[in-house]
Amino acid sequence: MTKTFISKPKQALILIGHGARDSDWAEPFRRVQAMVRQRLPDVAVELAFLEFMPPDLPTLVLQLAQQGYTEATVVPLFLGHSGHVLRDIPPMLERLQQQTPVISLRLAKTVGDNAEVLEAMAAYCVTTL
Repeated sequence: MTKTFISKPKQALILIGHGARDSDWAEPFRRVQAMVRQRLPDVAVELAFLEFMPPDLPTLVLQLAQQGYTEATVVPLFLGHSGHVLRDIPPMLERLQQQTPVISLRLAKTVGDNAEVLEAMAAYCVTTL
């Protein structure tokens, strides 16, 4: 009797931020990336930017596909539904999905849609008094 092993998909989590000309701007995003990596040691947790900073989303998705990743969830690190979240990221993901069909791409809601994130922000605001 031979055993059949079903391999788990290679998963990636892509955190995407706007980007800025000042590299220090990305430090909080890098800290979030490090915290997520610690909690998900079997998942590639990467950081991409829409503008001004590397890597951009297309470059990162192509690299992950070439490395054999088969699933990637894109998490916008935005508080609200800006033009980028509404008009730029979804069509970009559609094009990337067509260009790299070996990796399944999924777009999560923005972090600002999460009640726990908003609660943490409110709690911080209270502590500033």
